[in-house]
Amino acid sequence: MLDWFLWGIIPYIVLTIFIGGHIYRYQKDQFGWSSKSSEFLEKKLLRVGSLMFHFGIFMVLGGHFLGILVPVQVYNSLGVTEHQYHIIALTFGIPAGILAIIGLGILMYRRLSVKKILKTSSKGDIAVLFFLFVVIASGLSATFLNIDSHGFDYRTTIAPWFRGIFIFRVQPELMSEVPIWFKIHLIANYAFASIWPFTRMVHVFSFPARYLRRSYVIYKKQANQLN
Repeated sequence: MLDWFLWGIIPYIVLTIFIGGHIYRYQKDQFGWSSKSSEFLEKKLLRVGSLMFHFGIFMVLGGHFLGILVPVQVYNSLGVTEHQYHIIALTFGIPAGILAIIGLGILMYRRLSVKKILKTSSKGDIAVLFFLFVVIASGLSATFLNIDSHGFDYRTTIAPWFRGIFIFRVQPELMSEVPIWFKIHLIANYAFASIWPFTRMVHVFSFPARYLRRSYVIYKKQANQLN
């Protein structure tokens, strides 16, 4: 019963919040649909942290795409064995996860240590960083705990369960034997997806269609001397 609730019902509740929340936010708060850049308050930590985080997270997302959305049968047809896939996933996944979490750590330090940024931060800004940290840390932990070459193959359980959600053929029973650390990672993603529409994360959907066309924000320095 618990498995059915966690893996058969909650995914659709989260999807409803995620999609409905974006629609509501766009209708009610179009002017708040931005990344709320604080670059003018501090640049050095932002440049380093943002570059590391985004580069790492894009690699992580690419790995998730190859592991979750591409059926295991495709790899079998290409002659890629489970062991070979596992080695490739670890080789790229662990460095990407470490890079992303270090970058996020720098961004968290920046937001909490620079007084001007902290004063202008909303609860949502802090929540995004916290939940992102939990998601990445739990995913990285699951990878390390599954480092054994004969470890758990999520392509035959989590992957078909996840794909089934979007074609309304959810199979909660596939999750019954999934290790607890993977389940913690998925539940952390539930929480993050649920707060996403109500935070600055909505700016992801402004890129590149609208974000690149937005007007520049121009800041002028106050003159030190009177003319």
